[in-house]
Amino acid sequence: MVMERPPVLTMTTAAVARAKELMARSGGDVLALRVGVKTGGCSGLMYEVEYAKEKKRFEEEVETDGVKVFIDPTAIMFLIGAEMDFKVDKFQSTFVFTNPNEADRCGCGESFRVA
Repeated sequence: MVMERPPVLTMTTAAVARAKELMARSGGDVLALRVGVKTGGCSGLMYEVEYAKEKKRFEEEVETDGVKVFIDPTAIMFLIGAEMDFKVDKFQSTFVFTNPNEADRCGCGESFRVA
């Protein structure tokens, strides 16, 4: 029996709506959003979201309600099963991630660590 892995990334309705809005304002040459993980912050890793004008080699593609997200291949193992959301509060509006792979998150919420 082969076990299926969960999707690399899912998106909430709020994240899809914000992605559509940002991509519409980008000038039309944006194909998708690219999600990756980079070294940084108090806990060691940070999420990175940027515009993608092309799909790079080995990137995984996730599509939700017409919004494409390309996953950097070096980030896949850190993101499997994560959910991308968009939150607005008094101080910021940003994409946030709920990630079952996180072992710890810094106090400010900007970075995370995996076990």
